[in-house]
Amino acid sequence: MNHTVVERFCKYVQVDTQSDPLSKTFPSTMKQKDLGKILVEELQAMGIKDAAMDEWGYVYATIPSNTDKDVPVICFCSHMDTAPDCSGKDVKPLIHKNYDGVSDIVLPDDNSIVISPKDHPYLKELQGSDIITASGTTLLGADDKAGVAEIMDAAYQIINDPSIKHGDIRILFTPDEEIGRGVDHVDMERLGADFGYTMDSGPLGYIEDETFSADGVTITIHGVSVHPGYAKGKMENAMKIAGEILAALPKDYMCPESTENKEGFVHPVRLSGVLEKAEITFIIRDFTDERLVDLETRLEHIVKQVIANYPNSTYEFKVTEQYRNMKKVLDQHPQVMEYAKEAIRRVGVQPVTKPIRGGTDGSRLSFMGMPCPNIFTGEMAFHSKQEYVGVRDMEKAVEVIVELAKVWEEMA
Repeated sequence: MNHTVVERFCKYVQVDTQSDPLSKTFPSTMKQKDLGKILVEELQAMGIKDAAMDEWGYVYATIPSNTDKDVPVICFCSHMDTAPDCSGKDVKPLIHKNYDGVSDIVLPDDNSIVISPKDHPYLKELQGSDIITASGTTLLGADDKAGVAEIMDAAYQIINDPSIKHGDIRILFTPDEEIGRGVDHVDMERLGADFGYTMDSGPLGYIEDETFSADGVTITIHGVSVHPGYAKGKMENAMKIAGEILAALPKDYMCPESTENKEGFVHPVRLSGVLEKAEITFIIRDFTDERLVDLETRLEHIVKQVIANYPNSTYEFKVTEQYRNMKKVLDQHPQVMEYAKEAIRRVGVQPVTKPIRGGTDGSRLSFMGMPCPNIFTGEMAFHSKQEYVGVRDMEKAVEVIVELAKVWEEMA
């Protein structure tokens, strides 16, 4: 059966679904529901009767079982939003046919945006594949509309081929994953799945069962405001104190610029303030809860050292849990990973297991009762104008979803 994944993907990326971390609504931008409506209509057109979007912007759907076996219910999940880091408005997807694996790809709407194998060595792996990019003024949106398109194509394949035996399959599309709120309002009872897979990883063959554990930290500094003409010996400027805290952060360790593999970091992401009050927002990341707490302790120690020079100023240090390393849960259900690796091998690809220096909806879903590793989609250089995806990788991801449905049925 012919793939529909490229056509679907190129349609979906043209819908602006950028999320907004400063918004107080859910979803954070109502335009995310524009894509949700399209997906519901397409799922219903396939014959999925219960496809629907709820008030929060979640899309739920079920492919009913076609086997007499008692098969665990599995879910495939991707997020509809794109990152706030780069514009997702008026995306123009471009298909570069039969890429040679060595040439620079110069994007036509901004010739300064060049996707080069020197900076993106994975391009060499895509020799002979079609590659999809944006035009140079926006991100592409493969993170995670590649996953959305792959799930949709796999659903089409499964529904239209009765020889593919499977249990109940749930589909879940989420808003606001990019701003850490992707499963805040998901209805786990309505979802009703035993195990799940997010389609939101990168290179061909990757499957991930380990993420960062993550917290947010907000430091609020209360300074002393005095008329600047009469401030000598009295004023304590909260903005300057915040600047000293940022300047005191390590530069050769404990920060994103100097860490890799399983090293954690402390990362300031927002600064605001006036003379009397300033606020710094951080994200803290590490692979164990213990090291996460250690990083937070070190950060607060830096704050205390700085604030000690300002006897009339005070600070607040607020920690908010964001998500935890899903490996804790997945290690208790080894079949979830084993079946995925088997499905990947069945499509002629060697599975590669690596930790994610980030998180997915699966991180939180795992702790909400649905163990949920993360499978490749082909998305690369995400959150940037240099984002690209290989058509070969997308089609292989579709085949993996289909094979996974079959593996779970066979093993039941």
